[in-house]
Amino acid sequence: MKTFAKKLILASNSPRRREILKKFGFEFEIVKSVYREDKSEQFSIENIKKNSLGKALDAAQRIDFDAIVIGADTMVILDSVCLNKPQDISEAIFMLKNLSAKTHFVITAISLFDTKSGKNLVEFDKTYVTFRELSEDEIINYIKTKNPLDKAGSYGIQDFIQADYVKIPESSFISQIKGDYYNVMGINPKLLNDMLKSF
Repeated sequence: MKTFAKKLILASNSPRRREILKKFGFEFEIVKSVYREDKSEQFSIENIKKNSLGKALDAAQRIDFDAIVIGADTMVILDSVCLNKPQDISEAIFMLKNLSAKTHFVITAISLFDTKSGKNLVEFDKTYVTFRELSEDEIINYIKTKNPLDKAGSYGIQDFIQADYVKIPESSFISQIKGDYYNVMGINPKLLNDMLKSF
């Protein structure tokens, strides 16, 4: 169990981020953020960092005790365009067709905010993901069996590869990953731990 001098608050509605933090032994509580993210399709590191910090600041407003609030924002970027969470099934199909046989990257920004001092820290990590060529039937079947509507880019890496994989299965949509697996899932636990130690 990772313990820090102050209570940790996760300002996220994401079950995947909660899962990652629990898996790596972080002790934390959840205060959901209602921050309205900037969903611009034009890729911008500053926009991703702003969304991340905005979530942390929003949750911090509802906390009346000394704590460090963790905010995070994940973006899937293909050809300088941000692939946000799809609005419907047809948009999810369109996104997955565009990802087919291409390499994209995923950026997750992490923000820390100290409710007592007002100090904040924002960092980000980038992971490259390559998809093999996908057939329309594979895309339709994936969408029928999984829920792409709550995932940026219309896919979850955990649907195709486990974190402790040795070899990527041939049936996986993903043929290669360069960078941190959990960063694609929603938060890089090593980066978070390093940030908390320096904070």
